[in-house]
Amino acid sequence: MKRLAIIMSLVLCFACLTASAETQNRPLIGITPSFASNSIQLNYDYVAAINENGGLAIILPPTSSDEIIESYVKMLDAAVFSGGPDIPPEFYGQLPHPTTQPMESLRFEFEKRFIRAFIDSGKPVFGICLGMQFSNTVYGGSMLQDIPSMVGKTVRHRNGEMYTNFHQVGLAKGSRLASILGRSTVSVISRHHQALERIAEPFFVVARSSDGIVEAIERRDGNFGLFVQWHPESHKDADPDHRNRLFSALVEASRAVKESKTRD
Repeated sequence: MKRLAIIMSLVLCFACLTASAETQNRPLIGITPSFASNSIQLNYDYVAAINENGGLAIILPPTSSDEIIESYVKMLDAAVFSGGPDIPPEFYGQLPHPTTQPMESLRFEFEKRFIRAFIDSGKPVFGICLGMQFSNTVYGGSMLQDIPSMVGKTVRHRNGEMYTNFHQVGLAKGSRLASILGRSTVSVISRHHQALERIAEPFFVVARSSDGIVEAIERRDGNFGLFVQWHPESHKDADPDHRNRLFSALVEASRAVKESKTRD
């Protein structure tokens, strides 16, 4: 872990030394990656969506170090909790369904601490797919472990090709999400077989699909937080306005955090 801390420090120092003035003014937004077979993996769509909308994306290697997690929370202006495998069901008090595929233990242990610490900080967050699910469960929420067998197949939430798997989602009037998108319904790209069941106290539901599946939640405390079950970062071709509105809103909220640091 000391080696990881050194590598992170070198990466950040190099970025600061080589960045242009314009880049240095961008808010720093961390992204949690997948972790498997001792390798970090992340769809570049996340990075592109942040950078193309005025942020500066940085990938956050998972760690068991409380010191590094604290440093992540302190240095970042916002965070994106990305998609990935399933949350171990024991975490929310259930036995595993046959279809459940839990994430690697290092990612689980890291994100259950980092997500809670970052949301508690009040800084802007964007939870996507697993990122929404994990945000809910760390505060006491639970999961439906398999939509097809427990809810049905009237809506295809997952098939082999994510970029061709669209379905409609209804947005709650007056929600932050509906305000940002300027719509009451949205066609989304998704690839998941699980869904939120019990909603944790800090959140409330702002979007559902026609089969009743929770598609988005927001924070009760009023701080900026978008949590969606679909993959807006992957709408760059099918609906770029959708992608850019959401990530621009995240960047603007994180810019306010960066400016407050400068004043302090």
